Amino acid sequence: MRAAAVLFLITLHAILVDVTVESSAEFDPYKVLGVTRRASQAEIKKVYKRLAKEWHPDKNKNPDAEDTFIKITKSYEILTNEEKRATFDRYGQTDNVHPYSHGFRHFHNNFYFDETFFHFAFNNKQGRDTADSKYMLHFNQYVNEVVPDSFKKPYLIKITSDWCLSCIHIEPVWKETVQELEVLGIGIGVVDVGNERHLANHLGAHQTPSILGVINGKVSFFHYAVVKGHLMQFVEDLLPQRLIEKVTDKNNQEFLKNWHEINKPRILLFDQVPSVPLLYKLSAFAYKDYVEFGYVDQGLSETVELLRKFNLNTYAPTMLVFKEDVEKPADIIQAKGMKKQIIDEFISNNKFLLSPRLVNQKLFDELCPVKQFHRRRKYCILLITSEEESFTAGKEAFLSLASLNTNDILRFAYVYHRRQGPLCEVVILERRNAAGKIMYKLVSEDWAGTTEDKHQLLEQLERLQKDPSILNEDAVLPELNNEFASMFLIRWIYAAHDYLSELFDDLLHNNWREMMPLLSLIFSALFILFGTVIIQAFGDSSEENPPKMKTKEGTKAESSSSNSSNTSSSSRPPKKNFVEVTELTDITYTSNLVKLRPGHINVLLVLTDATKNILLSKFAKEVYSFTGSLTLHFSFLNVEKHSQWMAAVLEYAQDAMQIDTDEDEAGTRKIDYTGYVLALNGYKKYLCLFKPVYTGEDLDGKLEEEGGNTRSRKGMTRSRSTTLQIHHKLDRLALWMERLMEGTLPRYYVPAWPGLDKITVNK
Repeated sequence: MRAAAVLFLITLHAILVDVTVESSAEFDPYKVLGVTRRASQAEIKKVYKRLAKEWHPDKNKNPDAEDTFIKITKSYEILTNEEKRATFDRYGQTDNVHPYSHGFRHFHNNFYFDETFFHFAFNNKQGRDTADSKYMLHFNQYVNEVVPDSFKKPYLIKITSDWCLSCIHIEPVWKETVQELEVLGIGIGVVDVGNERHLANHLGAHQTPSILGVINGKVSFFHYAVVKGHLMQFVEDLLPQRLIEKVTDKNNQEFLKNWHEINKPRILLFDQVPSVPLLYKLSAFAYKDYVEFGYVDQGLSETVELLRKFNLNTYAPTMLVFKEDVEKPADIIQAKGMKKQIIDEFISNNKFLLSPRLVNQKLFDELCPVKQFHRRRKYCILLITSEEESFTAGKEAFLSLASLNTNDILRFAYVYHRRQGPLCEVVILERRNAAGKIMYKLVSEDWAGTTEDKHQLLEQLERLQKDPSILNEDAVLPELNNEFASMFLIRWIYAAHDYLSELFDDLLHNNWREMMPLLSLIFSALFILFGTVIIQAFGDSSEENPPKMKTKEGTKAESSSSNSSNTSSSSRPPKKNFVEVTELTDITYTSNLVKLRPGHINVLLVLTDATKNILLSKFAKEVYSFTGSLTLHFSFLNVEKHSQWMAAVLEYAQDAMQIDTDEDEAGTRKIDYTGYVLALNGYKKYLCLFKPVYTGEDLDGKLEEEGGNTRSRKGMTRSRSTTLQIHHKLDRLALWMERLMEGTLPRYYVPAWPGLDKITVNK
């Protein structure tokens, strides 16, 4: 009996082995997916998506749907893995040959499931897709939205895949943590490696699951056990350490009185917890450019005087905002359940001092925005003063007027003329465009803050609200200096500190994949260094006693080498001392635009017969510094001959152009293209547009003020004014060319270049 049983087991084992080998030989991933051995990854992915959708067990009721779907998934895994695909192409099998061979294995080794686990995995996948679908990120969204937004709030991103068992295990913890963090204002993202492998590689995530944080454009990986407490602490550690200052009875006056140097309001949060709440830290990070934040722990004995001074209720969190007056808060809010929306609204309403100092262009843009509509216009009352003590009384008087202001359209500010340029006294101004043009009126040439000065300013403000035309002078303001910009050395030290911290973190957690380029660079530098030392050591020993007779020959050799180097350097094409500008006609149209070589750009000036000489001369001066580039070509187009072509090309840039139009005598709308400059990339079919910006003097206005006596004088002045206006149309072209070379200009793509064979007949 025993012999018969042993014989039976041996026979059964042999049959099973034969079945397994036969199944292994029959399993061909190329045949399963129906692709050739030369199929690309894109083709394989496309076929897999179609077959997976067709044979999904939840949609296909065929009894063999589950088996077929597993084969399809296994085939896709083999063909998308370079090592497994190469092994199969060479030997006809992989390490894990068939999804049914060798019974149940580890999830990461193959995709075999028994019946109960199969349904469990699919049910969890469906729930996970539903929960994560609104957080899914793609590459362009990450670059254009997440990275810029990370300078205002941190992001927590999960790297996952469709067949990741560990991803399913962390799903409940991730879901619970996301629900808490999203309410606080944390950005959430999910990256599916199967669909966004490029983004995963860009982030440096080479395994699933991975969790990482993004703040200020910098990526940090989470390396601890996935539990809610660790994730919350990870997000909190992403934030800068010195966002909030702990304030007590000893340092509260120093904290509040420092508004003058920092030029920001101060916000104090009173709460009973010893550590600063995460919600308050996130708010401090979001508004770090506008407000300084402090925290008062109500449970400490060192804060009793502060609580008594402001008579606060210790049972609810309270926020006080202080501006120029450090003894009395400008605003207060108190609530038991402090929500993010409440804090955001409170801080947004108190972002600026009553009369802030203009310390950079960003602050000026927000306080004095560009005029858009008549009802939304803002007027800025600007005091130009000095840091000396003799001007303190004038500044305090100006601040007292600002504290009484309740009109939202009036903004008070002051500026130190030594830091921002020689401006003058007290003015009322309104910004007309983003190019720096303002309309203003000088109110006081010598502001001292006297009663007469205040009365004169208030009188002008009353007139302004009734008649905005009192702002009868115009000027173009330069961009303001950033007074708080750190020195280059300090920025370099901070950058080096961040880099070394990231390097230490990579070494600590054995992230060798990311470290390989750096290690390779270090070893290459050491090899070159030691190689140079060894060569010099042997070279010095062999050249200790050089023959003296060869000194002249060495001199001749040096002179000949210098001559050859001069000859070689002189053979390089020098920068042109002129600008070569050709006319774009039907003859040169194909070579200069349609068939322009890749990477080359044709900078096209639009002109007329009357403006040709003036604009070409100005155009040559503006673009001369860019003639050294071999990829730039310069041309001009006579719009009187080819107006139809201009209209056809600029039709694709209408939304961004906002072309100024004027009406002629017949009442028809006429577009003046004179002075427009187009950067045309013929190969990629896009254009960048320069619109004329006139920054010269208005001689017609001066003529009306002075009052001309004769027609000839009016005619000559108007002719000169027209010439100057045409000349000044290209004033900012050089700045535009710099942005063109940097690649920061908006691009408008054209499906196909219109023909230039027809010439518009002049009427």
